[in-house]
Amino acid sequence: MFKKILIANRGEIALRIIRTAKEMGIKTVAVYSTADKNSLHVYFADEAVCIGPPSPSQSYLNVPNLISAAEITNADAIHPGYGFLSENPYFSSMCKKHGMKFIGPLPNHMIQIGNKISAKNTMKKAGISCLPGSGCFVESSYKEIENIAERIGYPIIIKAVSGGGGKGIRSVLDKNYLKKSWEEAKKEALACFGKKDLYIEKLILNPRHIEIQIVGDQYGKVCHLSERDCSIQRRNQKLVEESPSPFLTPSLRKKMGEVAVKAAEFIHYEGVGTIEFLMDKNKNFYFMEMNPRIQVEHPITEEVIGLDLVQEQIFLACGRKLSVKKNCYPKMHSIECRINAEEPYNNFRPMPGEITQMHLPGGKGVRVDTHIYAGYQVPPYYDSMIAKVITTAKNRKETIGKMRRSLDEFIIEGICTTIPFHKQLMQNDDFLKGKYHTNLLNTFHLDSKFK
Repeated sequence: MFKKILIANRGEIALRIIRTAKEMGIKTVAVYSTADKNSLHVYFADEAVCIGPPSPSQSYLNVPNLISAAEITNADAIHPGYGFLSENPYFSSMCKKHGMKFIGPLPNHMIQIGNKISAKNTMKKAGISCLPGSGCFVESSYKEIENIAERIGYPIIIKAVSGGGGKGIRSVLDKNYLKKSWEEAKKEALACFGKKDLYIEKLILNPRHIEIQIVGDQYGKVCHLSERDCSIQRRNQKLVEESPSPFLTPSLRKKMGEVAVKAAEFIHYEGVGTIEFLMDKNKNFYFMEMNPRIQVEHPITEEVIGLDLVQEQIFLACGRKLSVKKNCYPKMHSIECRINAEEPYNNFRPMPGEITQMHLPGGKGVRVDTHIYAGYQVPPYYDSMIAKVITTAKNRKETIGKMRRSLDEFIIEGICTTIPFHKQLMQNDDFLKGKYHTNLLNTFHLDSKFK
């Protein structure tokens, strides 16, 4: 077992990892930028090292600084969390080079599936259904791009090859919007990922976004932990997730799980990850991408399956066999709402600033993963998510009831948050009926009575 883990991340996921590590008797090292010196993950870790100024490129994406922090604190493992360097094969290989275990998949797995084009090609070889699409565009004439878009057939979607978090993505309904959308996606991809490589894929109108949680050990055993429905999104960014999906039948759930296991087995996957699918209105599903890391929404799987996924990650990195012996299906129902520091009544504009007062919800079946507190200064440099509210009960109706009550109890003053949006969503007829899709919020109008 590891003696000391450095967490190469910030905020709620860093604190989440610290908690599990402490319960396992493992020492922890927090890293922080100067903007995060007062974050809770810094306070609760056994040691903390400043790794640079606020800019992610100079701190949380700075591989030499992270490796140096691990060396001077004698950490024998590094957990990357999600985002930042969690899917970076170079960082993983540098950890290995310096004698530290990277708590995540092997570099070759990240290379194989981190690039969305190579991931789709790999899945096709495994016999997994994929949407029609193009290869990678690095430097191409606009005419070539236009011709391939015509061949695939509108509507299409433009995606960054190295993308994630809803960035570098644009939907294009007809060719009149192609050039503008292409330039916007390329600019955003370069800013977010340092690469402007894009590709084109056939767009499914109003799809469901279903992901399957998988776990695999180094002995060839792979299991799935059922699905999460991540279809409530805004600008391709997930806002609400639930498990199980109200859209899936038991037979379809079983089929999707088996396909996900088949995909992971094909590449001999080790660690925790997800296989993500898009599903059309006829319940045909297509491979979208694979994420070789812990997901933001992992708590709902933990709640319905009863397994600590961060602990499982650490066990698997130590060479242990899977804790589960067979595929798992939900025993409860769980919903997660991501709370962002944004102004929902002002086009969801980011809202950094000081939290002057705060009260967290509680009670049976209520979990809040967060790093904020009264007096905390939300920095403007990072993702706007500041908390996750997770409610769990024996069925969907009771889970929604717990979420409504929890959102009413969740008080944050000093900044605006998306709590009012979530309150209204929990009353929305389409959501209550489970008849929603990724474009539901395109027709969603905020009501000021939920303020």
